[in-house]
Amino acid sequence: MTEPWAYVAALAGLDHMTTARLNSLLRGRSAADAYALAVGDAAPTGAIAAMFERAPELRQRWSTSASRHQPDDVAQQCRELGVSVVLPDDPSFPAALAGDPQRPAVLFVQGDLCALDRRRVGIVGTRNPTQRGLQTAARFGHDLAAAGVAVVSGLAKGIDGSAHRGALLADDGSTVAIVANGHDQPYPKRHEQLWREVADRGAVVSEWPPGTPPDAFRFPQRNRILAALSEVVVVVESRERGGSLITAQLAAERGVDVYAVPGDVSSRSSIGTNQLIGDGAAIATDPTVVLVALGLDGRRAGRRRYDARPLPRGVEAEALAACRRTPQTVESVALRGDWSLAEAALALARLERSGWVCETGGWFEALDEWGDLC
Repeated sequence: MTEPWAYVAALAGLDHMTTARLNSLLRGRSAADAYALAVGDAAPTGAIAAMFERAPELRQRWSTSASRHQPDDVAQQCRELGVSVVLPDDPSFPAALAGDPQRPAVLFVQGDLCALDRRRVGIVGTRNPTQRGLQTAARFGHDLAAAGVAVVSGLAKGIDGSAHRGALLADDGSTVAIVANGHDQPYPKRHEQLWREVADRGAVVSEWPPGTPPDAFRFPQRNRILAALSEVVVVVESRERGGSLITAQLAAERGVDVYAVPGDVSSRSSIGTNQLIGDGAAIATDPTVVLVALGLDGRRAGRRRYDARPLPRGVEAEALAACRRTPQTVESVALRGDWSLAEAALALARLERSGWVCETGGWFEALDEWGDLC
């Protein structure tokens, strides 16, 4: 007997199937009846009939592609790949997605969705990062995972991949990838091994069945899932346009806090993140800032030395970020942040008083937690 999830898995792979159309097909009817309706074995009524009237080519496209998406065949392919098919009424369906206005009708999962039972932080960014951006993403991924947070990202090259790798370096670190294609063809190809490692330590999640190629239009769609699963989204580097800014917008629409790592104003890879900060995103200069936002600041726990310096925020955080890159004067900090000299001087004075920078001959340099120059 064919399982209901097999019908849904087959439906998800039909040509020109969308999440909205799949949800319409499944609303008020069994998965088997929805499949029969889509492939032309049952007469459409109500909303489905109206959908076919608006897009008459759909019936032919679905009927034709059904030969390549038979429920039992798709189910067997999923089993061979170790892919679980999870429907919204399944107890393992992520609670964070259950009430989302754009809830996926089905999830295809390699790994264990229990990884999402942890606190969750999304880390995203450009596919064309700087070396500093890669290092920052890996550090955030590692430190958050080491604190027991599940790092959620998109397994893309660049910032995403670095965040996943950083999380995997942490003892018992867990990470979840939201991908834009089927599980039979890891994308990008260079991340095939990383894909397997993420599945082993967390989960690789898609809303498309095996055989689905990584078409460009699927990436913005998957970003809504990434945003909905995250409690906080951190954008490490972003150009003026791109998927990471889409994810940030989708997160903000869902009431998810968005943090951005400030960058050099002369670097294209920081245009998007600096704009996010200008638009009101919180500043993340250190993973601890995110842990504090989650209520997971464990800096005082255990026997190790504790960095008791107050965390810089706002203008002070941006000024410190500049001093970490290279020594700064009051004038250069003011110029970088488009602030008055008084604002820059006050921020640097506060940083010096709290032990974040030291001043020598008018130049301000960042200090690490033990008082040594960074």
